[in-house]
Amino acid sequence: MKYIVLLGDGMGDYPLSELEGKTPLEFADTPNMDRIAAEGTVGLIDTIPAGFTPGSDVANLSVLGYDPGKCHTGRAPLEAANMGVDLAPDDVAFRCNLVTFGSAGSKTVIEDFTSGHITSEESKLIIASLHGELASPVIDFYPGVGYRHLMVYKRGPASLETTPPHDIVGQPIEDWLPRGEGSEEIKMLMERSRDILKDHPVNLTRASKGKKTADSIWLWGEGRAPRMEPLTAGYGGIKGGVISAVDLIMGIGVYAGLETLHVEGATGYTDTNYRGKADRALEYLRDGDFVFLHVEAPDEMGHEGDIRGKIKAIEDFDKEVVGTILSGIDTLGDFRIIVLSDHPTPISLKTHASDPSPFAVLSSIDGENIATGGSYNETTARNAGILVSPGHLLMDYFMGEWGGFVEEKR
Repeated sequence: MKYIVLLGDGMGDYPLSELEGKTPLEFADTPNMDRIAAEGTVGLIDTIPAGFTPGSDVANLSVLGYDPGKCHTGRAPLEAANMGVDLAPDDVAFRCNLVTFGSAGSKTVIEDFTSGHITSEESKLIIASLHGELASPVIDFYPGVGYRHLMVYKRGPASLETTPPHDIVGQPIEDWLPRGEGSEEIKMLMERSRDILKDHPVNLTRASKGKKTADSIWLWGEGRAPRMEPLTAGYGGIKGGVISAVDLIMGIGVYAGLETLHVEGATGYTDTNYRGKADRALEYLRDGDFVFLHVEAPDEMGHEGDIRGKIKAIEDFDKEVVGTILSGIDTLGDFRIIVLSDHPTPISLKTHASDPSPFAVLSSIDGENIATGGSYNETTARNAGILVSPGHLLMDYFMGEWGGFVEEKR
């Protein structure tokens, strides 16, 4: 049996007046996801346990069958795993974004949490400069992808109150700076980074071309290394892989015992190599058993409040990823495919929401589908009357007795 998870990050949304009361998923042309929904089983998955912030770290842990209440320690240590950064037990990893500042009256605000989607090549030079100026026996900086990077604080504070920058675009930064014991050192590092970056050659070049500059680091998502049983061991020693352009997802895959499958041209944005990801998944499944394929683009468009961009990201995901998988999976024997969103990233909020997300599963095994004839979207999923809560249980059903689950829901 081949198992494949196709996840469009943040695809879920709320109805929009600009789309005549439809969500982007309802409005988009998605024949391949609609086929999975029509022929397979549709429902909702509740990926965000009560008391947790609706982040992609929590949501994707749930999707892969992990109870966040038992293993979640923070976002950054998961990213560290994919970056090859080994954390000692008392090390604290921080997500280190490069952000653009702006002004609102006399207040400094976050104008862009991506620094105009700065390239990895540019940001690598910036992180090298920050490391040269700010590193110490207890502080290290590591370059990641695009605007997403890592800082490790040996014996650092792990229980601060920090805020993701994508949640506070346009808001005064003074209201959202780190709080709690040990926060003064973190705030000092953020402040010192502004002086270093003010006249950095990369920023001078970007400014000369009319591009947004990386004005500061923003530290958040802190935590120590988690303890997680490999997913591959939990399901009988299967061979599995993960495909994503995002360190967070690849890092979760590392802890889950999955092989990290890299794809040229995978960017974590709307220009990502959708088709290349699908082709790589099919290639891996010739000998492997399981693939978790993640696409970040719909989430990015949700954060930007870009309705048309989100619709296009969803349609590209459907055509180039889901369509390619459906066209090639029949040659690999029996299979189960699940397509889902990890959490909604509503256009109206420009950040994540905790609402359950739609999923659809298609199995090649007779009797393992509830054919609804419907389409893949929030309304169809809600009307199906299937809610998996807590969400981490869905993976057990998907990898185990899916036929029994379907029979129970008929």
